[in-house]
Amino acid sequence: MIVYLGGTAFEPMVTRNGNTFVSSASILEDGHSTSLGKWGFFANEDCAIDFAIRSATAFIEGNELPVPPVRLSA
Repeated sequence: MIVYLGGTAFEPMVTRNGNTFVSSASILEDGHSTSLGKWGFFANEDCAIDFAIRSATAFIEGNELPVPPVRLSA
């Protein structure tokens, strides 16, 4: 799903990783997309998509990004 915020489009995404879900998003501008990366692990898909939307919104508005409940490690 593509979401618009103040003229900026973004696409929140969720991928499955075993029994958990990973939240991410892309900013869509000028015919290309910029990935904001993967943010963390979530127990269900609804929580992951909500976090992706909140994080992308904060990024677009220039606010501090929220902290995920479980961070990804390298």
